[in-house]
Amino acid sequence: MRPSWAEVDLGAVAHNVGLLVERAAPAAVCAVVKADAYGHGAVPVARAALDAGATWLAVALVEEAAELRADGIDAPILLLSEARPDEFADVAALDLRPTVYTPVGIAAAAATGAPLRLHLKVDTGMHRVGAAPDEALHLARSVVEDPRLELEAVWTHCAVADEPERRFTAEQLGRLDAVLAELSAAGIEVPMTHAANSAAAIAHPAARRSLVRCGIAVYGVDPSAELAGTLPLRPALTLRSEVSFVKRVAAGEGISYGLHHTFDRETTVATVPVGYADGVRRRLGLLHQQVLIGGRRRPIAGVVTMDQLMVDCGDDPVTAGDEVVLIGRQGDEAVRATEWAAALETIGYEITCAIGPRVPRRYL
Repeated sequence: MRPSWAEVDLGAVAHNVGLLVERAAPAAVCAVVKADAYGHGAVPVARAALDAGATWLAVALVEEAAELRADGIDAPILLLSEARPDEFADVAALDLRPTVYTPVGIAAAAATGAPLRLHLKVDTGMHRVGAAPDEALHLARSVVEDPRLELEAVWTHCAVADEPERRFTAEQLGRLDAVLAELSAAGIEVPMTHAANSAAAIAHPAARRSLVRCGIAVYGVDPSAELAGTLPLRPALTLRSEVSFVKRVAAGEGISYGLHHTFDRETTVATVPVGYADGVRRRLGLLHQQVLIGGRRRPIAGVVTMDQLMVDCGDDPVTAGDEVVLIGRQGDEAVRATEWAAALETIGYEITCAIGPRVPRRYL
């Protein structure tokens, strides 16, 4: 077996979900497990989240929901984007809660003949997907006037909730409330509303509504630097490998493709069999990022290659087989996904989602 793996602590998932359940109450918690649970493994994470108090799950794709159903998970599953018309038969067969925001989507739901419970998404300012607010009443009427369909919820998505000082989240919630008021005036009462992602669930009480859709916080990654430490989240993922080869390299020698890094002293270099094909971004060494070997931070030397990277270990004794922690804790030191994200000018979500399928997952 390849000596590189991602270790997923399902106890940490349960801990994080418990914090979110407490924070969001009385709103229910929906654990977002799309993209293979942000790289953590959809089925094990879904089960851990449900056991810890989440009552809903959410995915992006019909096939992601099918994987959960095939494993016997019967909790409500929200499909976050409108399915293609030819997918609605599967939506019905899998008993999903489909999101809709176009007449075509609503017609496709009706054409199944199944009693589908629809979630109408309104675009309140993110401008990704969703119905314009002035279209919502017409779409809602087309749902409630069809005896085969139920309008279970109206929802939206917050664009800047991870930046709590910005007022735009309040503006979005105001637009959502205006839509709900218009529906109510027309005699359409909606059983559920939801707006909060992880950041809004943590930092914006007004966004919590009936349900909060928590993604990155479930995995113990802070939604943003501004919200770091707001809840005592526990990172669920550790990316581990082992030293595969050790050599001494002379002062003045370069290393890796392009020889972009040159050693200013003789040093011991450890090769680690994990690379950018596994989600360890090629530029991390050039950005002075570090890994843990022997409980100490040690710099990645040169560019990360497709299957391997090299680490400058100085004059410390290192041998083949020594454990390497790329993300996670070793002894008193820790490297977080958010640390890589900051160096790469991205977010922690991208770091965990990028850990590829050839990295096996092991579950605690």
